[in-house]
Amino acid sequence: MSSKKNISRYRSKIKIRGKISGTPERPRLTVYRSLNNVYAQIIDDVNGKTMAAASSQSKEIAAEVKDAKGKISKSKMVGVLLAKKAVEQNINTVVFDRNGYRYHGRVQAIAEGAREGGLKF
Repeated sequence: MSSKKNISRYRSKIKIRGKISGTPERPRLTVYRSLNNVYAQIIDDVNGKTMAAASSQSKEIAAEVKDAKGKISKSKMVGVLLAKKAVEQNINTVVFDRNGYRYHGRVQAIAEGAREGGLKF
């Protein structure tokens, strides 16, 4: 955690995690974004298990991601894929954890994609 931006994000993340927790009935959808990729997981915090995961590097959407223009459209595809995986496991409602990032751009695109895919939060 070297830069001021990362320290600020980490502090925000701690505050968010203090208020948000995933249960087996309503797990937590968390987002991580690196410079070029985005990652999203659905986590049951009670049992400490990842129930579903997707990223912009997932094999299921590799061809679509390659043709996509921009990181935001890739992020939306990740959200749709994650929602599809979650619905297969009978997960319909989640709690959204933006992981200290602003609800804007790629983070918002993942949330919108997940809503399009059938998740409620």
